[in-house]
Amino acid sequence: MSFILPRTAIAGVLALMSLAASAADAAALSRPFGLALHGGAGVILREKFSPALEAQYRAELKQALDAGYAVLAAGGSALDAVVATILPLENSPLFNAGKGAVLNADGICELDASIMDGRTLGAGAIAGVQRIKNPIRLARAVMEKSPHVLFTGAGAERFAEQIGGLEFVPNTYFQTERRRDDLKRAQELEKASGGRKVSISDEGDHAVDWERKWGTVGCVALDAQGNLAAGTSTGGMTNKRFGRVGDSPIIGAGTYASNATCAVSATGHGEYFIRIGVARDIAAQMEYKGTPLAQAAESTLAKVAQLGGDGGVICIDRQANVALPFNTPGMYRAFRTSKGTEDVAIFGNK
Repeated sequence: MSFILPRTAIAGVLALMSLAASAADAAALSRPFGLALHGGAGVILREKFSPALEAQYRAELKQALDAGYAVLAAGGSALDAVVATILPLENSPLFNAGKGAVLNADGICELDASIMDGRTLGAGAIAGVQRIKNPIRLARAVMEKSPHVLFTGAGAERFAEQIGGLEFVPNTYFQTERRRDDLKRAQELEKASGGRKVSISDEGDHAVDWERKWGTVGCVALDAQGNLAAGTSTGGMTNKRFGRVGDSPIIGAGTYASNATCAVSATGHGEYFIRIGVARDIAAQMEYKGTPLAQAAESTLAKVAQLGGDGGVICIDRQANVALPFNTPGMYRAFRTSKGTEDVAIFGNK
């Protein structure tokens, strides 16, 4: 025996289904979303910046912020927003990632990057690449197109060649006169100090001990579907040697994201950030103890300081709460959320 609904009843059912779909769409759009970014932390002092240079840094931070936020505002994914934010930072000579990366002891740029999807806990990373124009894109490709998490050096570039679609450039593309001068001065100071390893501070106009120099770029994002993601990209340390790798490509140290807690990207003394497991430690406090985001971030950074390290982190949680703590004089940073909060800052006093 068959049963046929009257046309009026069918119309009513369709109308209810349409209303339900609209309500679901409205609920999704009403969820908070946002992102935060950093361009490195270190001895970044207002008195070392001309008004023009400060304005240039702020403009490029704002450009990257707007690029990522536009993805989120259009309903795009947190992963897409992270990549969209990091790309202009990698393409800018002002930051230590991609073009403008620092030089190793052999005068070569070696680049590291990582990305993590908070929805699936998928992750991808690369370290020590020399010819990939945008390392963050290769890190994402490792996550999405391989069964592995981390490729290094020539192997990472061989993988890039196999999958295609990534732009290769000569290593000289990344190098700038400023970074060549930094390396020269660092090596002169090293020689004069009897071999004590030194580097150049991130504002680029005076030398400091290598422990006080950090430069990296990163982004954390929450999309309107409630998914979190994080990414980090860096050239590492000036005058680094022997294939040194810091925390930026290490999942759980420089980068971490989980929809259950938060997304984190770090910048600082990588050796300490690795030992603490900074990014995962922040998320773990939230997961196991219910610690609020800002408190967890401050607590983890305090552990780094207790060991003698410094730097900063950017974090965002499921409610689009943002935390940007650092224990250096400055950190290039910016954030924007759908709750109407936004800021671009460089120094400790903004």
